[in-house]
Amino acid sequence: MGDLAALGTNLEHVWWAPSTDVKLKKRIVRTVIREVVADLDNETSEIVLLIHWAGGAHTEIRLPKRRRGQRNATSLDIVEAVRQLAQIVSDDVIAGFLNRNGLVTGNGNRWTKERVTALRSYRKIPVFKPDPDDHNPWLNLSSAAKLLGLAPRTLRLAAEAGEIEAKHPLADGPWVFERTELLKPAAQKLKNRARQTSKHPTVPHQDQQNLFPSTT
Repeated sequence: MGDLAALGTNLEHVWWAPSTDVKLKKRIVRTVIREVVADLDNETSEIVLLIHWAGGAHTEIRLPKRRRGQRNATSLDIVEAVRQLAQIVSDDVIAGFLNRNGLVTGNGNRWTKERVTALRSYRKIPVFKPDPDDHNPWLNLSSAAKLLGLAPRTLRLAAEAGEIEAKHPLADGPWVFERTELLKPAAQKLKNRARQTSKHPTVPHQDQQNLFPSTT
């Protein structure tokens, strides 16, 4: 019983650990759950699941009953995010970004490489294929900044201000820049301005009064 209690304390950590594969998850389920009884509540149109845990506790879960012909579709916002991210990163990286932002599939599951691949295939979104000559039509922030000879922070601030057109599909995720946009006058203007700033850094004028004299 002590080992079971210890497992309960660390269950969430163990379950979501990158090293926990499907086989281990099945063993965990068989250890902590005695049985699951399913029933229908026709009045509320819900599926009622009663989970009997190994420790003697019981949990009731209610799920909406799917109507005939109904399917749980992934949010269109997520589909569009995958469409944009697939221009610069692979499916496993996309899955990581979606999970980091707390997004789930239409069925409420965490994202995996396989689920992203299935979504792309269904939505006819091309897979990311890096150009062997490094001339990808779409770039992430660091690659775009390198192309322009700018600091990534400078380019990000310009994108946030709307000076440079870019896509940012997820709050906690990468920026996506189109190579052709980085060749337009707005990007060149930013590049020239950054160069001028670096040549003439802002320093205090010698006649400017110091309001906070040194005490050393």
